[in-house]
Amino acid sequence: MKLRSLLLYTTFLIFIPLFTFAQSTQNILTGTVTDSDHQKITNANVQLKKSSLKTTTDQNGRFQFKGIPSGTYTIRVSVTGYDSQESVITISADQALNLEFSLQNDNADLNEVIVSASRKAESLSQTPSSVTILTAKDIATQSTISPNLANILAYSVPGLGTSTNQTGNSGQTLRGRNVLVLVDGIPQSTPLRAGGRDIRSIDPSVIERVEVIKGATAIYGNGAEGGLINYITKKPVAGKKFGGYSQLGMTGNTKGDSTLGFRAVQQFYGKDGKIDYVVSGSYEKTGVYRDAKGEVISPDYGLGETKTYNAFAKIGYDISAKQRLELMYNYFSSRQHSEYVLKNGIYGEKPAIGVKGVRKGEDEGTRYNHNANLQYTNRQIFGQTDLQANVYLQDFYTIYSNVESFYEGGQSAIKSRKKGARVNLNTPLTFSEQVSTQLNYGLDLMNDNTSQSLTDGRVWVPDMNMVNFAPYLQTTTNILRNLTIKGGLRIENINIKVDDFNTLATGPNNAGSIAVQGGKLNYNALVFNLGARYSASKLFNPFVSYAQSFSVFELGRVLRAAQSNTLSQLQTKPIIVNNYEAGFSSSIGNLNVSAAYYISTSKLGANLLEVDGKYISQRIPERVSGYEIQADYMFTKDLSIGGNYAFVDGKGDVDDDGKYDGPNDVYLNTTRIPPSKATVYLKFSGIKNFTFDLNWMRVGNRDHFEPSPKTGKYLIGEGPVKAYNLFNLAMGYQATKALKLNLGLENLFNKAYYPSISQFYGNNTIYTRGNGRRFNLAAGYSF
Repeated sequence: MKLRSLLLYTTFLIFIPLFTFAQSTQNILTGTVTDSDHQKITNANVQLKKSSLKTTTDQNGRFQFKGIPSGTYTIRVSVTGYDSQESVITISADQALNLEFSLQNDNADLNEVIVSASRKAESLSQTPSSVTILTAKDIATQSTISPNLANILAYSVPGLGTSTNQTGNSGQTLRGRNVLVLVDGIPQSTPLRAGGRDIRSIDPSVIERVEVIKGATAIYGNGAEGGLINYITKKPVAGKKFGGYSQLGMTGNTKGDSTLGFRAVQQFYGKDGKIDYVVSGSYEKTGVYRDAKGEVISPDYGLGETKTYNAFAKIGYDISAKQRLELMYNYFSSRQHSEYVLKNGIYGEKPAIGVKGVRKGEDEGTRYNHNANLQYTNRQIFGQTDLQANVYLQDFYTIYSNVESFYEGGQSAIKSRKKGARVNLNTPLTFSEQVSTQLNYGLDLMNDNTSQSLTDGRVWVPDMNMVNFAPYLQTTTNILRNLTIKGGLRIENINIKVDDFNTLATGPNNAGSIAVQGGKLNYNALVFNLGARYSASKLFNPFVSYAQSFSVFELGRVLRAAQSNTLSQLQTKPIIVNNYEAGFSSSIGNLNVSAAYYISTSKLGANLLEVDGKYISQRIPERVSGYEIQADYMFTKDLSIGGNYAFVDGKGDVDDDGKYDGPNDVYLNTTRIPPSKATVYLKFSGIKNFTFDLNWMRVGNRDHFEPSPKTGKYLIGEGPVKAYNLFNLAMGYQATKALKLNLGLENLFNKAYYPSISQFYGNNTIYTRGNGRRFNLAAGYSF
């Protein structure tokens, strides 16, 4: 009853602004905001000081006020990344006035604009949370070394686990917890049955930027226990009716045969009148992947001998100066066609490798990942309120390697289809020159249908049909322009229907199979966040925050290991994470520094355990903590250096006494908690038309566990990780204004090493070395 009352109250809060704004229809003020290159600036804030009138520029950099009382005003135009401007204007009766503003660029990192933290454009300097942003330039540089997004993010994001060098990203957690991956806000993750295929779900050639929000967040709903990664897709290049980009490249190892592959990208974009578009296609075929010794890397879950396709289109139509309709579609597929089979290694002694042979079953990999999004934007639907509404679809199907652990062997496959709709409104409220508030509110509706079966038709995880309805309210209040206080809440209403099913047999004549009666699961929860950031000085920009996330526990893992015959007898309680964090950003001349410390707790976690050869989740209280430090320094305009360091660790409270230092308490294993990670980069462009980017990454030690006393072997996730170092190099040569040549070298010094996943899994099958030195030579032409 309380929840129902709270829901009604919140809905009232959300929609009350619809009835509180009215305006007259007299004096009109219009204008355009551009940068120093005469490019239109979108989402610039325009305010008539000493009044409640405030708006933002549309896709064409235009703004409009109607019904302004006659008088003299100071108009202020500001947007993060640019110096603000003010101008005094006088408006007479029935006058139509048009203004033009040209803003100068401000290059300070704290002025980055992000959209993922609150689902609206806001300044990083006013966001009370840890954020990492990868720009188009960052993505292009890292893609020169490797187009694998798991690699790109591992080198760029503090707190994110290292890449697995596999098709999946198991163990590549964010701050020791699961991360929610999005494409333009569309969920790619499958929390009902985590398949580890979400990070590598789109080609980097169509990504404009990546925004990583670290720490628990509920802003996009289920699955963001450690944060979220939002891939924001490309938009048209301004000022061109028709343009494009073509790229051809060759890849391979510098040691061993059959390693050559190639990659091709073709894009077209432009804007003509009210219509703009981006259309892109890419194809990549990799050769055999070899380690530094020239051995073929195990093909199981491997990236060698794969064919990857990506097709992307985004078409926008400006209905009016304030209204826009946009349609986006992306198709991604990656399938392996290997002529090799696995030869087991000996854990701790020699690697698992690939040898010539015929692979059983179907080609492994993602058959398809369709994403479609139709979005309508109105910059002033009523009063000063903006509207963004969209409907979306994600349809995903992936097949895993053939394994013998099933009775009679088999391959599993995950299918997941998500359909959703969102309505998001933003209303500015100006109480005085010193105090202003942004209300961001709306509704999310999503249907997630996920299952996991064997390719021969046997059901492993039955169909799980989830409906999620969630109203939310987020407020951002600026006091004296420098103090930002953000608070919000989200009410989760989740209903899941599970079909009747039989667990997999463990022997002939259906031996060991349990008939499980399905049913319905209902979850209701209120999660909220509160934070503050003080941005009076670039010298010290501190923040503190508290945020919660709500996630349905990975239901598929529970169902497939069921030992009871009814759904109600299984452990299906959700995971609610509380994240406490403090940090700061500083800009001192050419030096930028940021740091954060966090503590993340949950009354019920999900530590993965191996019991009698089966994987189960240990549902105990958890505490994860860590810190991150990042620094960048520009010596000259041609030479800069920077890097980051991240450390995280976590324990489970087995005896549930509120302490984590008892003899029965345990460290969370390394499937969850990544080893420490340090990265350093050096950028140099002092030779005409040449650029050099050298990257170093050190993965640290993690050794908390002993081998099983029964078998003398390490259980899953408990193998010791020994530190290793890797160097990568990206070089570019601008041959002409349109033609650029790139050369990337992964594992520059051809070091023989074992990725952390090969070490912590602790078994002979996955004990594979990482890539030897690989090159990526490409030519790109813009027109």
